[in-house]
Parts: sequence; structure tokens; C-alpha cells
Amino acid sequence: MVKEETIWITQTDLERLGNLIGLVRNQQVRQLFSYIERLEEKLEFAEVAASENIPSNVITMRSKARLKDLDSGEETVYSLVFPTEAESEEGKLSILSPLATAILGCQLGDTVEFQAPSRLRRLKILEILYQPEAAGDYNL
Repeated sequence: MVKEETIWITQTDLERLGNLIGLVRNQQVRQLFSYIERLEEKLEFAEVAASENIPSNVITMRSKARLKDLDSGEETVYSLVFPTEAESEEGKLSILSPLATAILGCQLGDTVEFQAPSRLRRLKILEILYQPEAAGDYNL
């Protein structure tokens, strides 16, 4: 079983994601409601910190990380982005996708499980290639 770790989020990301959740709810985009609910649940239990105080080993919005699928052994690099910036061919995942929601706030070395459309997936966070806060990019 996957060990429960502390999930971290920056105050800025919390505010932006809250705005996104409100926008989706106000626009009545029903096909996104289940994704929004998962994201809300994750945010509810997260430890919130100022951008300057977030640990550098945490995946925040706009972070880029290398993950390994524990079943297939495949390694992939993904960036967490807002829906308007999503570009799946470039590995830019919308935060409303199951994978992006699953890894948001997780730390280097964590293993995450999430339900993909076809199966349960297990991924290990191998490397954080870029984290805006660690790079001093607080206003992305």
C-alpha cells in the first residue's frame, strides 16, 4: 500500500486553484465535476505554506518532474499546468487530469496511485527537474 505523506501546496497555488474550481462550478462544466471534487479533497488536507517556504522537493504548479510507472517501467517527464496551458504532446498536464491531481503536493521519492481511464496506475517520483519556488520564480 502507498504510504500517506504530507501534501504541500503554496498559498498562491491554493488561491489560483480555488479560483479555477469556482470558475468550473460557475460555468456548470459537469464533465469536470469529478476532477474538481478530487482536487478539492486534496487541497482540503494539504499543508499550506508561503512560496518562499515550500520545500524544494515538492511538486507545485508548473513544476516539471520525471516519473516512473511501476508496472511498465516506463519513465516520463510531466509539467503541471493550468487547463489553458495543457499540451499533452509536450507533457504539460492540466491540473484537472487524474495524474496531475495525484502528484500535486507530493514529494521526491513518493509513490502515487490514481485511477486512469483504463486501469489503476502506480508512479514513483524520481526527480523534480524544475520547481518554480526553488528557482525563485514566485509569480509564474
